[in-house]
Amino acid sequence: MAYQAGGQRSVPRPVPDSLEAQEAQAYLLDYAALLESVSFPSVVLDHGWDVVLTNSAFRKLFGGVGPHPSAMPGDNFLRFVLFHPDAATVLGDHESSWCLPMLAHFATAVERHAQDRGLQSIRRDIAQDPIMDAAYRHGVPHWLRTVGPGAARHDGAVRPLVHPDPRWGAVDCRVVDETPDTLRDLGYTRMTLVLREAGRPSESPRRHRRSRRATAGHLSVVPSPGR
Repeated sequence: MAYQAGGQRSVPRPVPDSLEAQEAQAYLLDYAALLESVSFPSVVLDHGWDVVLTNSAFRKLFGGVGPHPSAMPGDNFLRFVLFHPDAATVLGDHESSWCLPMLAHFATAVERHAQDRGLQSIRRDIAQDPIMDAAYRHGVPHWLRTVGPGAARHDGAVRPLVHPDPRWGAVDCRVVDETPDTLRDLGYTRMTLVLREAGRPSESPRRHRRSRRATAGHLSVVPSPGR
């Protein structure tokens, strides 16, 4: 197993030793070469947001984040978004553009995979942070009622980033789900962040991008339980 800086993956996780598994591993190794040929940040995830593959553009985008015991972007992308203190330095409009949509998807995943240990571990960590737990239980439903369920979708969403490369800087990206059937059959999805040229209009107005360091406890769009 080869690892890049920050624990991010350029080769797939090992799979059990069987003919079918060997074929899947061979497919993933070839898919890793395809992924590397893409100039935009791209990542392959399992149903619990564990990272299976990344390309060098993805690793470069998140290469400046500091170490964290459980929330590195190359290990579990959901944990990174929710719990890493450096997430807001890369993910613009961190709360509304990234945290809340991913919490909404997490709620759906928990319903579908109620016994999944990884998802239950994330749920326990959410519950240990009172503000994050309030965001999950009250903020997400309130937000979806306010903005509509379409705001939670990933594929096609335009979201802000702060790229460490000054040639990009603060930029919008289009989130594109481009998962082929074989990858989907393995239980994986591929997400690519298509960086948009400066000056292109965004589909909707945004609040000022904040690049401050943030933690889960800095969520501010959570209504009180009585609202």
